[in-house]
Amino acid sequence: MNILLLGSGGREHALALKMSQSPLCEQLFIAPGNAGTALCGTNVNMGVSEFEKIKAFCLSNAVDLVVPGSEEALVNGIFDFFRADAALQHIPVMGPSKEGAQLEGSKSYGKLFMQRHQIPTAGYREFNADNYEEGVAYLQQHTLPIVLKADGLAAGKGVVILDNHADAVAEFEQMIKAAKFGDASKTVVVEEFLTGIELSVFALTDGHTYKILPEAKDYKRIGEGDLGLNTGGMGAVSPVPFADAAFMAKIEDRIIRPTINGLSQEGIPYNGFVFFGLINVAGEPFVIEYNCRMGDPETEVVMPRLQNDLLELFSAVAAGTLGEQTIYTDPRAAATVMLVSKGYPEAYEKNKVITGIPAPTRDQIVFHAGTRHEGETVLTNGGRVLAITSLAADLSLSLAHSVQTAEQIAFDGKVYRRDIGYEFI
Repeated sequence: MNILLLGSGGREHALALKMSQSPLCEQLFIAPGNAGTALCGTNVNMGVSEFEKIKAFCLSNAVDLVVPGSEEALVNGIFDFFRADAALQHIPVMGPSKEGAQLEGSKSYGKLFMQRHQIPTAGYREFNADNYEEGVAYLQQHTLPIVLKADGLAAGKGVVILDNHADAVAEFEQMIKAAKFGDASKTVVVEEFLTGIELSVFALTDGHTYKILPEAKDYKRIGEGDLGLNTGGMGAVSPVPFADAAFMAKIEDRIIRPTINGLSQEGIPYNGFVFFGLINVAGEPFVIEYNCRMGDPETEVVMPRLQNDLLELFSAVAAGTLGEQTIYTDPRAAATVMLVSKGYPEAYEKNKVITGIPAPTRDQIVFHAGTRHEGETVLTNGGRVLAITSLAADLSLSLAHSVQTAEQIAFDGKVYRRDIGYEFI
């Protein structure tokens, strides 16, 4: 089987490594990839939404499967592009249709879907330029804290939580009138604040049946103790200690099954991953958001714990036989520590030489996120640079091993958190 994986981050390196280990994998191409994915297959200089280039590449390289890693290609309709083209219809795309991807692409769409299928989520209202003054009045009387979300995609940075009404109104103005997040914040969702602890749950679906993958918890804030600016993710752990069998049964019964059944009932084509961003509120699960792909850095703890052949699972999705599969999970705990560039998530420099990356072992893998090759030298090429994942008997050991390796790897301006999973250790 020849596979084209679309993306360039740590998530894509984790997916690439997993697929490259399958006996079904003949050739693996990654577009555009990074210095780590180059160790798993062949990087291709092609953007994830350059659909005509992707078509030509797939046809000239006999590609049998396309796996979009990030949301961009899915929200832009790559599934529909392949489905509508007679020359491409035979190639499965592991992801939803453009409409299915709106679960992530539009917070409002996702909220309305949850309402239609009685899926527990926070109460909300949405506002835009047309009802802006009504939104201001609503914010001024809203209970604190107030959650503001850009309706569209904002690279994981479109959510703001404010502790006073004046700041909320000012942020609301920035989002709608000053286009702080561009078109993504033309519509703003104002949401009830839920108090609890978050986790990420992942399902693989063929649109009718589903399989639940190992759960994870990621850490968004740049600073230890969950302080500072929001990032794309500074680390992750799996399993999540409070996600016991009883809690996971609630998630499946109230959230996962109604979501997959809802997609099927509404005739929305969906083949691939569903990411459920959840919060545990006094033992009850609520949906914070949907994503239409795996998370990052959660993929870097989920894939090492998944013991199945990923290409076998994808083949079952394409064949509509996913229900016959059984998921097997490594009982060990995984902890990922992300090394990021100084200044991230704001301005940062690139092209810093990286040294000290160890070879992968059964117990540890360093996934590349924002890197590139220059000859034999590996250079930084992004805000999030490397994700160090360690597996051990418990979370404290796995974190200690990841932190130890984080100290050994060197590049100018290296920043990382030593407290990933702190509330469980």
